Amino acid sequence: FAAMLLLVCACNKEEEPEEPDNVKIERFVAENNLNTTVHPSGIHYIITKTGTGANPTINATINVRYKGYFLDGSVFDQVGSGVEFPLKNLIEGWKIAVPLLQKGGKGTFIIPSALGYGANPPPGIPRNAILIFDIELIDFKE
Repeated sequence: FAAMLLLVCACNKEEEPEEPDNVKIERFVAENNLNTTVHPSGIHYIITKTGTGANPTINATINVRYKGYFLDGSVFDQVGSGVEFPLKNLIEGWKIAVPLLQKGGKGTFIIPSALGYGANPPPGIPRNAILIFDIELIDFKE
């Protein structure tokens, strides 16, 4: 009987709902005393250095330095010497974030999981992870 009761209780136990990304991001921003701008997409960002000239479009090939990390500060990717990517091939969060920068500009972008890797991340990234990127746009070509 005890085993049956335990089984019934275990089946009826409701999983605690996952806290929405916007709540986690807003708490992170408040706890770290950050003054972010919120993009309509839900990305929070800070332009830490204004660049010059035009902003890249989705069709640009970008040359960037960046560091990617989680809310707990652990780094999952970093490139310090500059690397080129076609912007249209990157995650949605980058497609929104990078055009906010000008050549030589730098910013920090807190990207909700739906604009990152979502439920199907590559190895080393947890499912539905909020991502933070420090990005420097070295140059770009359209």
